[in-house]
Amino acid sequence: MKFALKILKDFPAFLWSGWGAIASILLFVALWDVGNQVYGNLVLPSPLQTFKTLNIMLHDDSVLREINTTLYRASFGFSISLLFGTALGLLAGFFATASMMSRPIVTILVGMPPIAWIVLAMIWFGMGDETVIFTVIVASFPIIFVGALQGTRTLDGDLKEMAESFNLPWYMRFFDVYFPHIFSYVFPAWVSGLGMAWKIVIMAELLATSDGIGASLAVARSQLDTPTALAIVVTMVASLMFIEYIILEPIKREVELWRD
Repeated sequence: MKFALKILKDFPAFLWSGWGAIASILLFVALWDVGNQVYGNLVLPSPLQTFKTLNIMLHDDSVLREINTTLYRASFGFSISLLFGTALGLLAGFFATASMMSRPIVTILVGMPPIAWIVLAMIWFGMGDETVIFTVIVASFPIIFVGALQGTRTLDGDLKEMAESFNLPWYMRFFDVYFPHIFSYVFPAWVSGLGMAWKIVIMAELLATSDGIGASLAVARSQLDTPTALAIVVTMVASLMFIEYIILEPIKREVELWRD
């Protein structure tokens, strides 16, 4: 409870520290507008036209349902990857044999193109939620697994000896001694896995379902509706940035205060 209250207390300062990021976004929007003036509305609609289209879409209940469908698939698949990837990665990191045995499996999962997993999932599960969720899991799992594995394998030996010499209980040893170091590896892996999950869910929906943001993007493509397609892309990027920078980043800063 105190941890959550401290994050809320420091949140205004965190927002103010992000002025540089806001400036870069505004610069990107300015370049976007220049691109519109060069190539025209058919190729690259203006930011104003795109945001007007987005505003209309967000007032449409059917569009909100599509967004909720995609959020459900992405969050469900990512949650499974986060849970099992973190747990198995930590477990493998503590045992050298498990670490060696997991390497070829992780290599296969990382090396397999996401589009191949989507095709296989369509054959195995058909056209529906299972295909999308499976693809999200298999794409984001190895990223999280490797992050947890590296965090455990790089623990300082002297730190371990110190914890053992003081006969600390296992829970104190893990949360007070090991966790800060492991978290510095696991958290970036979570963020990378989240980004991968969000990209893969759109790709899988575009190919394998008739609902969700990805399916809406496919419809916009078939109709050459560039403003709608670009508005959907803005929705995707804004959602990911909100989760990463507004929700996850303050937690990361608070947990990693020990580095200072």
